Amino acid sequence: MMTRFALTVVRHGETRFNKEKIIQGQGVDEPLSETGFKQAAAAGVFLTNVQFTHVFSSDLTRTKQTTCGILEKSKFCKDMTVKYDSRLRERKYGVAEGRALGEMRAMAKAAGEECPVFTPSGGETLDEVKMRGKDFFEFLCQLILKETGQKGQFSQGAPSNSLETSLAKIFPLGKHCFSEFNSDSGAPGLAASVLVVSHGAYMRSLFGYFLTDLKCSLPASLSKSELSASPNTGISVFIVNFEKGREAQPTVQCVCMNLQEHLNRVTEMC
Repeated sequence: MMTRFALTVVRHGETRFNKEKIIQGQGVDEPLSETGFKQAAAAGVFLTNVQFTHVFSSDLTRTKQTTCGILEKSKFCKDMTVKYDSRLRERKYGVAEGRALGEMRAMAKAAGEECPVFTPSGGETLDEVKMRGKDFFEFLCQLILKETGQKGQFSQGAPSNSLETSLAKIFPLGKHCFSEFNSDSGAPGLAASVLVVSHGAYMRSLFGYFLTDLKCSLPASLSKSELSASPNTGISVFIVNFEKGREAQPTVQCVCMNLQEHLNRVTEMC
């Protein structure tokens, strides 16, 4: 039996160190700036009608505050319990944390390497970050598979349809994506809709895993610039399909990546 769920990934709002281009990683736990709180609220307003069944966040302050800002604006998820997971933390930059981005680039140059491939002393390699992302994603798939089996959601069309409808109303590319799956008579509705709040370098690594390892399909309209680093509170949505007991890897379809139209409201407010 095929299981499908939606995965919405949001980067945290801006911090003072983001603006000053200072490396935070895991060791510098900077809170959101005034702009960062406005961005989180704007993302929350944009997502206000989306029905999430699960919410996960990195356990660092900037992601916790962003998650709170998003859920405060939600019509359906205000009282939802957030699960904080250290696997969603930003890449660890070791001795470069707390230093200017320019300093890390100089370290990389001295080592004969370039960012982001360069790993500062005490930091994580890109492969290590990727493995954290893969571990969390596989955990998520197994969690939803287990919960779906317990609830027998496939025999109840309404809940999954409402999850699908709430996303399709907000994400224009989603309408084509969802109808494409539904045209297959064997395609079930969404078993879950998951919100994840994380960090820029971590998200780039996770999306790279989707694209390279899982051969994630992209909307034809997606420009190359949208595949770069996510802006603060950039929103990306994926539809994940997998089968119980099958050796085959999950298939992932990108609905949108690094969406930032909600940030126009922040510019108007400032």
